Amino acid sequence: MKKKTSMLGIDTEELIVALQEIEKEKGIKKESLLESIETALVTAYKRNFDSEENVKVTMDSETGEIHIYALKDVVEQVENANLQILLEDAKKIDKKLMVGDIAEIELAPKNFGRIAAQTAKQIIVQKIREESRNVVFEEFNERKGEIVSGIVQKADENIVVLDLGKLEAVMPAKEQVPTEHYHVNDKIRAYVMNVNRGAKGSLQVTISRACSDFVRKLFELEIPEIYEGVIEIKSVSRDAGSRSKVAVYSPNENIDPVGSCVGQKGIRIQNIINELHGEKIDVIEWNPDPAIYISSALLPAQVMAVDVHEDEKFAQVIVPDDQLSLAIGKSGQNARLAAKLTGWKIDIKSETQFRQMIEKTQEDNKVAESEE
Repeated sequence: MKKKTSMLGIDTEELIVALQEIEKEKGIKKESLLESIETALVTAYKRNFDSEENVKVTMDSETGEIHIYALKDVVEQVENANLQILLEDAKKIDKKLMVGDIAEIELAPKNFGRIAAQTAKQIIVQKIREESRNVVFEEFNERKGEIVSGIVQKADENIVVLDLGKLEAVMPAKEQVPTEHYHVNDKIRAYVMNVNRGAKGSLQVTISRACSDFVRKLFELEIPEIYEGVIEIKSVSRDAGSRSKVAVYSPNENIDPVGSCVGQKGIRIQNIINELHGEKIDVIEWNPDPAIYISSALLPAQVMAVDVHEDEKFAQVIVPDDQLSLAIGKSGQNARLAAKLTGWKIDIKSETQFRQMIEKTQEDNKVAESEE
């Protein structure tokens, strides 16, 4: 039995099978490809025949058979033969046609040959590429806010390029951890920050290992109670490569949110620390009382008292003399992370400093009163 061939010079059955394979392998719907082919054939026909006609192309999704039609308005008097057809001629095609209808006149262009077919093929390839990019874009756009794994393809002080399989992702210098060193062929994990369309339809995926959300997501992956919503992460603050603070909370009084995150013998938190290459992590319990919350946020330092000013979101914290350096931290890190975690401005003073401040205030008041 003789095989049917399309105007592309391709066996129609083979063409349909090929489209089905593309659908399976690349996730591009066969219907979308058929639409692209129909559009391509319209373009090829008009270019090859320099036609001003309105043309429609249909392709059978089962057999692959292609039909080309000229679309013409049915009129009583023809002014433009390319776009119009007399009513009496239209009725020869379809007796039901009336003035104002559109007649579809099937064309059988004998010379719709190699040039037109090549043009159509090029457009089809382009459409397939566009659809492929769209599929990948949608897939990775849905993965924004997730952690992905990939192989380092390029690594220098300015940029790290990660091969994610279907595309490459970029980790700019500011999203790299200062204490980490990346090498070609290393397998690493990172957080997907953004997925954007670049020039000429290219996709740009930006990833990070330095952002706070990377730590947040690692907790979700390692702590089942967080993934299930039994424990909430209220806030995360981070100095990438050095220290992070994570505030957790559970509305269930029977659940210890901090203990659940740390795990038996610290095994759960250790998995996260290992991923972060030894970065220290303080897990604290969130509390609706800002004084208690701020006190916890300054761990591992012990706090004597917290005086909060709600309107200004300012807190005066008093610590024992031997806890002052611990509360502030090296280069102010502990205080800075606590402030970022809670969203409050925090001023830390030792017990001695606070007493001296009170005494000075009292002396100033006495001087003011004597002058009056």
